[in-house]
This record gives sequence, C-alpha cells and structure tokens, in this order.
Amino acid sequence: MCLAVPMRIVAIDGLNARCEAKGVERTVNLMLMQHEPLGPGDVVMVHVGYAIQTMTEEEARETWALLDEVLAADGAEECETPALPAADQGLPVDRGGS
Repeated sequence: MCLAVPMRIVAIDGLNARCEAKGVERTVNLMLMQHEPLGPGDVVMVHVGYAIQTMTEEEARETWALLDEVLAADGAEECETPALPAADQGLPVDRGGS
C-alpha cells in the first residue's frame, strides 16, 4: 500500500524543502514538482520523501482527519489482537547462515 501525507512547506533551498506536519519536520525533495510555483506556506502531498502534488488547506485537513481515523482504528486493533511472530503465521523466518 502506498501512503502520502500532507505537509506544509516551511522553507525552500533549491530542489529541497523543509516541510512540517503535526510537529514533525522533514526535508522533502521537490524534483517532481520543479516546474510548479511553490513557496513557504504551500501544502504538498509527500510520498517517500518526494512532493508529488499541491493541496488546498481543506484537502490537507480532510486527509489528516482520515489518516487520524485509520491510525486510531489501527491502534485499537493492535491492543485487541496482538501480532503473531512470523513463525506462528507460517512465514519464513531467517535463522541466519546457510
């Protein structure tokens, strides 16, 4: 599954931007949007460290609301059903060396 999150541009230095979301700052690559007029305050959708599109404030708020719901549901599910170790799920387990 692919996931991208909305982040606000704080500063731009060439093809890199310092972006912030929910108190977390990251350096984001702007290569894929290099022909877009971007500046501090703009909101971009970030996927694996790359800005992939611009968003409105409303789109960003709606996206974070949905992501918060997913995270809350995932946290509640983890409390109710703990994950099994790989060996208990029939998945291969790397025992090192061969």
